[in-house]
Amino acid sequence: MADPKDDGFLDDPEMLEDEEFDLDAAMEEDPDATPKSGRAAMDAIIAERDEMRDRLMRSLAEAENVRKRAARERIEGEQFGGSKLARDMLPVYDNLRRALDAAGEESDGVIEGVKLTLKEILNVFNKHGVTLIAPELGDKFDPQVHQAMFEAPLPGTKAGEIIQVAAEGFMLHDRLLRPAQVGVSSTPAS
Repeated sequence: MADPKDDGFLDDPEMLEDEEFDLDAAMEEDPDATPKSGRAAMDAIIAERDEMRDRLMRSLAEAENVRKRAARERIEGEQFGGSKLARDMLPVYDNLRRALDAAGEESDGVIEGVKLTLKEILNVFNKHGVTLIAPELGDKFDPQVHQAMFEAPLPGTKAGEIIQVAAEGFMLHDRLLRPAQVGVSSTPAS
């Protein structure tokens, strides 16, 4: 396959002899240049052409990289632009969860309203890519999504098991908004 930079025209000695080189025009472009032989002038022109082609290719590659980076940043902006709002909403969720936990299992209208409000907040969270991290007692502690608030030996458990959930965690798409806050068993293996 032929070299894309080599058009074959400039390497044929017969073609070079047929072509006339306008030294006056070349001197007007660069008056400080010293007169060159026809072959040397052609080599200089070829080198300049190759340099310009290289600069053009680099510019095209840079433009493509900028386009890809802008598209990636636009997608991230759409996905993660609301993370501040989502973080600010987490205490509202926590307070509703605490209200339900404190109220017990009474079937009062207020409790039903709080449950519906909590459900609606979770629906809005899900709609915007915020998912709940709700570890269960006995689950294995995962430092990627859990934050250990304390360690305590608890008979009947294995070291590294979750023994208490202080607060649930949340993810925004694939980013951790807040880790689940848990207590972890430190019971030594027996």
